[in-house]
Amino acid sequence: MSTRIVVDWTRCDAHGLCAELLPEVVELDDWGYPVLADGGRVADDLRVHALHAVSVCPQLALVLKK
Repeated sequence: MSTRIVVDWTRCDAHGLCAELLPEVVELDDWGYPVLADGGRVADDLRVHALHAVSVCPQLALVLKK
């Protein structure tokens, strides 16, 4: 089962920490909002980094789902 990172768009304020901490999955658009590569799928070897990105999001806008 694959893990995905999901953005709660009602909370996201485009701080960009997710892209800094998880550049393999998250890029930023022209306004600083996250764009998720490959549907937000997180490879097993990046799971720890994804958990960190979720935990430090200032708006609590990120969630990991299986």
